[in-house]
Amino acid sequence: MSTQNPYTLVIEPKTRLLDLNLKEVWRYRDLLLLFVRRDFVSVYKQTIFGPLWFFIQPVLTTIMFMVVFGGIAKMSTDGLPQAIFYLAGIVSWNYFAEALKTTSETFVANASIFGKVYFPRVITPLSIVVSKLLTFVVQFVLFLLVFFYYFLFTDANLAPNSTLLLLPLLIIITAGLALGLGLLITALTTKYRDFRFLIGFAIQLGMYATPIIYPLSEIDNPKLRMVILANPMSSIIETFRFAFTGVGEFSWLSLGYSFIAMLVLLAAGTLTFNKVEKTFMDTV
Repeated sequence: MSTQNPYTLVIEPKTRLLDLNLKEVWRYRDLLLLFVRRDFVSVYKQTIFGPLWFFIQPVLTTIMFMVVFGGIAKMSTDGLPQAIFYLAGIVSWNYFAEALKTTSETFVANASIFGKVYFPRVITPLSIVVSKLLTFVVQFVLFLLVFFYYFLFTDANLAPNSTLLLLPLLIIITAGLALGLGLLITALTTKYRDFRFLIGFAIQLGMYATPIIYPLSEIDNPKLRMVILANPMSSIIETFRFAFTGVGEFSWLSLGYSFIAMLVLLAAGTLTFNKVEKTFMDTV
């Protein structure tokens, strides 16, 4: 009769730097769900408006863009209603930006937990990406409400098309980009704290290098256009906007580039994360 305890957990060092150890993550799925709930609920828990902030933030940002860029600067929206044009970009970009910003602080923000108890460290950034996805869903509902208003009750030239079937793929690529880049930055932050100050600036700069406040069709300069298309989020936002409105630029080549960029960032982020997590408590 075997005397081995079936509940004994043997913790061994990882030997593969690219191993996300998804089997172990599945074993700790209850913890993952707890982290998702914590991340989602705690954001606006002690605020006056509470969950309404999930709607208020994109609405205020859209209004500001309509006044500044649409009203004062008179920037083109490719003939689309300004609310639809800006909100389509804001909802997509917010998911990427918020997931990236929070994931990039994984090691520093959770050092006290990591130093006391064992669990797969990758669960923390994964929970952030999932919790921010819930926020995206809430804001996406807001976008749908605005879209259907213009589609049903106005003469706006909106032409939703079969590209809508690519929406799950766009979400996966966005999540992968945020996770991969976030893993890479959080690993570097344990040694170089400068990244904590640079990430906010980089995200803000990245927004202006993405066709959120302007359509890609307005970029005539070939070199500038190339720089903007080098941003993998550009094709995602253009495809998202094109799927609902029929206006914008959709390219399988650009979308394929974004997908490859996601794979590269995930590989680099996973490798760096797995390498740093073994010794980060000595430097954090």
